[in-house]
Amino acid sequence: VGIDLIVKQAGVTKKTMYHHFHSKDELILAALQHHGGLSKNDFMNGVKNSFSTPKEKLLGVFDLAHTWFSDNKFFGCMFINVIGEYSQPNTPIRNVCKEYKSQIRQFIVVLAKEAGVKEPESLATTLAILLEGSIVTAQVSGNPESATEAKKAAKILVNAALNNN
Repeated sequence: VGIDLIVKQAGVTKKTMYHHFHSKDELILAALQHHGGLSKNDFMNGVKNSFSTPKEKLLGVFDLAHTWFSDNKFFGCMFINVIGEYSQPNTPIRNVCKEYKSQIRQFIVVLAKEAGVKEPESLATTLAILLEGSIVTAQVSGNPESATEAKKAAKILVNAALNNN
């Protein structure tokens, strides 16, 4: 998206936009930070408040993803989309994307620990991969059921992790 479209949609002049943001990258960084904080809090609170047991919360991650994918305003994950455009290593934009994804994975680690999983880091990594795959699949296919399919695999993994204790 070009600056002309951004300022037109925002209803500001280029001078005003550049007064607040010195570059398009700075604007993108601010948008990622703002959106990341809101979406992360909504996601974590949704999991915590919608499910009772630790196991339900671990699997509930995929239920919330299904709800998100079913929204007619779902266009994929902002962080996945941005990192596809800004793939250079060690840039502020890439680092914000990586940090967001790391925080989601760490939240899953906490849920796995609460569930009493013996190897919570390993399970969280695998569940995060399933979640990320379901996000991309839903975006590409337009089918929110990718979260339901990912949840089936997650349930097998969670049950196995709980039975290995």
